[in-house]
Amino acid sequence: MLNTLAWKKSSRCAANGACVEVAATGPLAAAGTSAVAARDAKIGDASPVLLLSAAEWGCFLTEVKSGALDTSA
Repeated sequence: MLNTLAWKKSSRCAANGACVEVAATGPLAAAGTSAVAARDAKIGDASPVLLLSAAEWGCFLTEVKSGALDTSA
């Protein structure tokens, strides 16, 4: 299933490929809700995939946009 997803790379992707790709996966079988898959763009098809519900993805985006996940590194 994950091989057939339409992956989209972040518009803020660095030239070295250090970024995230996401894809809509359709309904999660157990929850009956939409899901989002995320993976490391550098690794591509070999990357582990994180599956998030639409609600979890929304919470993650809120945290990113607020700067709550920024590091000082």
